[in-house]
Amino acid sequence: MASTETGATSESLPQDPTNDLQSTIHGKARLGDKVFRNLSTGSGTLILVILAAVATFLVGLSIPALTADPEELQYGAFWAYALPFAFGTVWASFLSMLFAVPVAIGIALFISHYAPRRLAQGLGYVIDLLAAVPSVVFGLWGINTLAPLVRPLYVWLADNFGDLPVLGWFFAGPVSGTGRTILTAAMVLAVMVLPIITAISREVFLQTPRLHEEASLALGATRWEMIRQAVLPFGTPGVVSACMLGLGRALGETMAIAMVLSPASVISFELLTPSNPNTIAGNIALAFPEAFGLGVNQLIATGLVLFVITLAVNMTARWILASRKEFSGAN
Repeated sequence: MASTETGATSESLPQDPTNDLQSTIHGKARLGDKVFRNLSTGSGTLILVILAAVATFLVGLSIPALTADPEELQYGAFWAYALPFAFGTVWASFLSMLFAVPVAIGIALFISHYAPRRLAQGLGYVIDLLAAVPSVVFGLWGINTLAPLVRPLYVWLADNFGDLPVLGWFFAGPVSGTGRTILTAAMVLAVMVLPIITAISREVFLQTPRLHEEASLALGATRWEMIRQAVLPFGTPGVVSACMLGLGRALGETMAIAMVLSPASVISFELLTPSNPNTIAGNIALAFPEAFGLGVNQLIATGLVLFVITLAVNMTARWILASRKEFSGAN
């Protein structure tokens, strides 16, 4: 009797329609969820496979050059050959970021918080359009327009700062007669990475919570104080990511550097002289047609060095972002 009454009582209870609805939704979406999950997992795995394949290719073809007798190599001892190009890659990229980052952040703030809507939209389109310009066009612009234009400035810098104790390391002469220096190449790279940093920073700044901005203004802050208190702290992780993407573009740029730079196998901080440290990518583009035997392996080994530098930059960016998130969470 007790079991009968219990069964009758349970049958008399109203059924929850939410459970039936959720089961129906999950049942219909189960195939889509499975397909999407498999596609996402496959895409992530494919990226790792491609990265491992590239690393395997570079390491496999670099070993002959790394283990060979220096006298057998076309370009001499490997590290003595590769270090100037590694230095030139890092130095040119650092200079380009030094020029591009402040300008890109300023443009992004102007578009997102200062410019009228119509002007902001038009300026945003122009900035995005720069990203579609081929690197060869930037190289031609650097040779034919920028280099002759900045040469008088280089002469002035050498005359006024070349003899100073610290600035002389950078601005000492003799000044290049063509203007094709590492500083000119860095300017071209800065223009090339500017759209990437600007576009991402602009979108990050536009995502700042409106309540944070209004609260800062309500406390009496000016527009710049509001940006400093609310917009910049919120957008710092995104700006760091944008800078690292731009730095990756600058590290791997080939054609513009090969066309603009007057290269030499030197390690020098001088910015205005005709002998400039070349980059790894630019050297590979210039030297590969004439390479043979172990010389090809030697060039591929320098590509492995560039791969390691790029990987180190990305890992550093991830570490900075992780530290920033932890800091924000602690607050």
